[in-house]
Amino acid sequence: MRELEIHAVRFDSPVAQGLIAAALADLGARYGGNGDETPVHAAEFAPPSGAFLVARLDGEPVGCGGWRSHGDAGDTAELKRMYTAPQARGRGVARAILAAVERSAWEQGRKRIILECGDRQPEAIAMYTAAGYERIPNFGFYRDEPGCLSFGRTL
Repeated sequence: MRELEIHAVRFDSPVAQGLIAAALADLGARYGGNGDETPVHAAEFAPPSGAFLVARLDGEPVGCGGWRSHGDAGDTAELKRMYTAPQARGRGVARAILAAVERSAWEQGRKRIILECGDRQPEAIAMYTAAGYERIPNFGFYRDEPGCLSFGRTL
């Protein structure tokens, strides 16, 4: 792989919003609609309650992912907006982003990370299970939707 760098950025930064738009377009192509209607606010991804990371390959933004606090206990992070651009897939970019998001959440005191995923994302499901994520009861905005799959793992 060429030079991969992953850095925290503001969720509402232009580079983050460009990648998020691409992620939502990808989800929209798979599921229809806008891709993901889950309420998300930029402030949720500001430390110490969250973080948003962008991966750059040779300086070009090619992926993103973030976490926000989940629940009242303060020990759980929710993974949101994981995405890798098509031209960077199959190169370990998503796994690097996932590891960076997990590290960021752990550094802010989170002990567990959870996520929602749809059944039309076999690549994501394979990556999460290979990284040690296990199925958990559905939660969140899509918990009652057919095809919603929820995963979690201890950090």
